[in-house]
Amino acid sequence: MIVDAHHHLWRIEDGYRWLDAPELAPIRRSFVPDDLRPELTAAGVDRTVLVEGGRCDVAEAALLLEYARSTPAIAGVVAWVDPADPALADTIADYRRLPGGDLMVGVRPQLQAETDPHYLDREPVRRGLRAIAEAGLALDVVVRVDQLSAVARAAREVPELRFVLDHLGKPRIRDGLGGLAEWSGPVGALATLPNVTAKLSGLVTEASWDAWQVADLRPFVAEAVTRFGPDRLMFGSDWPVCRLAADYQAVLSALVEALPPLSAEERAAVFGDTAARTYQLRR
Repeated sequence: MIVDAHHHLWRIEDGYRWLDAPELAPIRRSFVPDDLRPELTAAGVDRTVLVEGGRCDVAEAALLLEYARSTPAIAGVVAWVDPADPALADTIADYRRLPGGDLMVGVRPQLQAETDPHYLDREPVRRGLRAIAEAGLALDVVVRVDQLSAVARAAREVPELRFVLDHLGKPRIRDGLGGLAEWSGPVGALATLPNVTAKLSGLVTEASWDAWQVADLRPFVAEAVTRFGPDRLMFGSDWPVCRLAADYQAVLSALVEALPPLSAEERAAVFGDTAARTYQLRR
């Protein structure tokens, strides 16, 4: 079974202001389940995790959960939350009462938008992280490299929470060895914590969109395998954002080629078992 642990769907008319950037014109349109299904079929992907798309409001969750309820391939939803919201526990409870609410498997704030690299150290945020853990959900963290140390401190402080590092922490793949050197230390420290898993996702868009090669990805993928091990890594397409640099099938094929030699069991972990366990997906 192949699980895509990270993709998005959005209706452009609902307001995704980040897509106004000129360079994002190729994906500045709606992407709905009817667009997703043929991509999954062509790539042989069985199940997916649908992740919030940067809209940053609670109303988005209702649409994503409805998509999951009516689309059998979508096994779980990661909805947006504000971790500093004092009513976070109530927001999560409200999500679960929505149609499809039983398919919510995690939450994600847009931490990469926080200018303070120590945002996760704030006490109101730490209280929010504990509320997420008490709700039995995973926390997806989408962060910059300079925020990785704060993620490690938070994961150490809240060991009962399952942290999921999106896009390997967004290393600067386009900068080659310089990007690798900047990233490997802090991501290695984070990987020592057993409650952290990571997604092999979003890599082609951290490389040169027009000129990336599998060889550009390989050192970062190899470092991730060494640090986390296959049982704490999972494949994610980051579709449709990946379309800025590659189509769905090309992303999947690139990861297959970039991975070091793995046993059948290890490969099964990266391409499905880790995601199923981390997000507690229904079989």
